[in-house]
Amino acid sequence: MILEARGVRKLYGAYVALDGVSLSIREGEFVSIIGPNGAGKSTLINVLTGMLAPSAGSVRFKGKDIGGIGMVALTRLGMARSFQLVQIFPELTVLESLQAAVISRLGGGARIFASLAGDGRIRADALEVATLFNLADKAHVLTRELPQGDKKLLDVASAFALRPEIILLDEPTSGVSTADKHAVMEILVGAAKRIGLRAIIQVEHDMDIVFGYSDRIIALHQGKVLADATPAQIEADAQVMDMVVGRRHTPHPNAPHPNAPHP
Repeated sequence: MILEARGVRKLYGAYVALDGVSLSIREGEFVSIIGPNGAGKSTLINVLTGMLAPSAGSVRFKGKDIGGIGMVALTRLGMARSFQLVQIFPELTVLESLQAAVISRLGGGARIFASLAGDGRIRADALEVATLFNLADKAHVLTRELPQGDKKLLDVASAFALRPEIILLDEPTSGVSTADKHAVMEILVGAAKRIGLRAIIQVEHDMDIVFGYSDRIIALHQGKVLADATPAQIEADAQVMDMVVGRRHTPHPNAPHPNAPHP
């Protein structure tokens, strides 16, 4: 197992946000975490990415306890995260933003902005990532001028520029038009294959994306794991569909088959 949570509880005062959550992520999996508002998804993501320490239980990445170690230390271990709200530098170009991520990976955080134009290797690495995400032709465009779909791609690309072994995506298609969502996911999955990513975890509310791309779905409800199964098994479970999805799922006609290969 590349990532494991065992009996994780998270309390905010008397409020129990997570109540005995256990899960494991295996090599080569694309796993989606779903659940209604208040189910504990955001708290779980923050615990899995070291931003919050669990109140009880443990989280281990590559066998190392990562509870509360923070994203900087976790990045050095090989995990990266993209955020639901796009995290970009509006005054930088696409290429400069990716160069900043590369420099951060190489440990040059204190000299990021002084170093953006100074190292050919950094530029080449950033251009490679831009190409993977179909952003090379916009390398010199200011990030604030990008359409929302490209802003989302750049945010994910910046996480990929950290060259992680595993990536956690928080609502990777939020704010993206319905027509562009599958294009974003196809680019993302293709990039993951090409860089040899070991696993992808996503939190996503769009059920077309969840059922179209996941190898496994973990459904949360009231801070607990309600189900952990394949898309077909989830879809066949009326209780889970009613409690978590809230409706019967009708696949989008352009969605790939749930068993399509992933990284």
